Amino acid sequence: MEKKKFRSAIGGQAVLEGVMMRGERSMATAVRDENGNIQVESSRFTPASQKSKWKRLPFIRGVINFVNSMIMGVQIIMRSGEVFEGEEQPSKFENWFSKKFKINIMTVMMWFAVILGIALAIGLFFVIPHFSIEGIRLLVEKVGHTTMPEFCYNLIEGVIRILIFVIYILLTSIMKEIKRVYMYHGAEHKTISCFERGLELTVENVQKQSTIHDRCGTTFMFLVMIVSVALFSIVGIVPNNIVTSKTGAMFIKLLIKLALLPIVAGISYEILKFLAKFDNWFVRIIKAPGLLLQKITTAQPDDSMVEVAITAFKTVQLLDSDDSVPTTKFNTKILIDKANERLDIALKIDTEGNADREWIIAEVLKINRSEVQNLKFVWSNDFAKMLDFAMIRGTGKPLQQVFGYTDFYGMKINVNKDVLCPRPETEYLVEQVSKLISANNYESVLDLCTGSGAIALVIKRDNPSVLVTASDKEEKALMVAKQNAEENNLQVEFVSSDLFENINGEFDIIVSNPPYIKSDVIKTLSPEVRFFEPLTALDGGEDGLYFYRKIVKGVKNHLKIGGILAFEIGYDQKDSVIDIIKNCEDCVFDDIVCKQDLENNDRMIFAKLVSKNID
Repeated sequence: MEKKKFRSAIGGQAVLEGVMMRGERSMATAVRDENGNIQVESSRFTPASQKSKWKRLPFIRGVINFVNSMIMGVQIIMRSGEVFEGEEQPSKFENWFSKKFKINIMTVMMWFAVILGIALAIGLFFVIPHFSIEGIRLLVEKVGHTTMPEFCYNLIEGVIRILIFVIYILLTSIMKEIKRVYMYHGAEHKTISCFERGLELTVENVQKQSTIHDRCGTTFMFLVMIVSVALFSIVGIVPNNIVTSKTGAMFIKLLIKLALLPIVAGISYEILKFLAKFDNWFVRIIKAPGLLLQKITTAQPDDSMVEVAITAFKTVQLLDSDDSVPTTKFNTKILIDKANERLDIALKIDTEGNADREWIIAEVLKINRSEVQNLKFVWSNDFAKMLDFAMIRGTGKPLQQVFGYTDFYGMKINVNKDVLCPRPETEYLVEQVSKLISANNYESVLDLCTGSGAIALVIKRDNPSVLVTASDKEEKALMVAKQNAEENNLQVEFVSSDLFENINGEFDIIVSNPPYIKSDVIKTLSPEVRFFEPLTALDGGEDGLYFYRKIVKGVKNHLKIGGILAFEIGYDQKDSVIDIIKNCEDCVFDDIVCKQDLENNDRMIFAKLVSKNID
């Protein structure tokens, strides 16, 4: 096998159906999900060189790294498990606990798992060996009427500790799930070894490497046991001088050993870092037990496992080398009840019950709103988009602006803060105009105050042969209208004009949904209208009729005899607008008709031009 060309700063850990790799300032966990796809979750952290000086002190840094490794290991295993199982339905107790103490129950469970893991390790590898050796000490003293040097007892205790550790590893290796973890452990070692030998990280090259690696954590565990034998040798002397009771001495010895554990971990860490600088017969002897144990804790991985390990390794390489590379999250399942709860909190404002939430879910998943009720869960990647939408909607922004578009008479219309969101009632106006075009074979239409272009574009779509012109005095609104025409592949002439100012020619129909809200009423409108829609598209002057007067006055030069003037009006403006049309000094209108919307509100006025006053 080729010798190592250099030593990698990247280390790793096997997790459920995956591998975690950790570099100098980033880490990545790659997992193969139930669909056979490789998912990656990555993050960045503060490199050791930038941490507080006291955290980098010899011996102290070993203790800190040991604790951090325990916490991180539990977190990663829990996260990797979520890729397959998703979030479980919280129990009543979990809901009560979270609301009562304002703490995420999963955080508590994570810390409980860390504490339980430490307690189990201490119990198996320190408490049991301690009381075992104390039992042997009593037998030697009472049966053999002799004693042994304290170092001998500690040596035997160390052997017992190692035996327990080996038996524990052997027992776990026969479990199907753990055996797969050991296979991923082998994939991790192989990948790092392949890189350190300067080979390209391909499945073929990685599979040629050994599953044994000299920087594995098992070497650290054996160092801990060796150091503990030496350090614990002094423990037997102290209690004998201060406690006469053998039982009392036994427990005091245990407490002292537990108190010395951080020191043992710190010393072992420094020894491991020192040994990493050398490769000779002495170092290989010290590392040999740990390397031998890897025969159990690692196994030959299959090619799919190697692919996962390579993915994790390359992700860390990329993150460490380029700060602009974004980190990623696993795509996990989130129960719909929990998703709904979090979305409702983000929405904040009192909207139409659950309508906004359901529209947001339907929009992200590209499903009908009626299908939302049948969902059991949503994927976390989709939920992140839903939450973004909900938080923006929570500021009061109209849902159409949140999505960036609305559906108007079956057509996708882009909207933003520069245009009024087309209302459903305006669809009735468009429908009636199209009927007039068909009935009278009209050939040209002018849409004044076009805004997003919704009216003009739907008329053009439903009447392809008609020449449609649309105007607005706001350039930003015209930009939106032109974009809508382009995306819907419709040919409409757009003119920048303050009503008729830049309009040339005559038309069969002039249609308009002008601003018609009274100026003093603007401040009473809902926040989502008042603060997020353009004032110029709302304010119709003191009485709300300013634009109707201006349009009727300018119709003379731009509406053909026999042509139709079509308005959308406010629910209480029927009589006022009809009076304006009837009292036009330059034109005579006939067949003035008001039509209602589905809620029986007066909504549209149509008037036929029968004559013009000639100057």
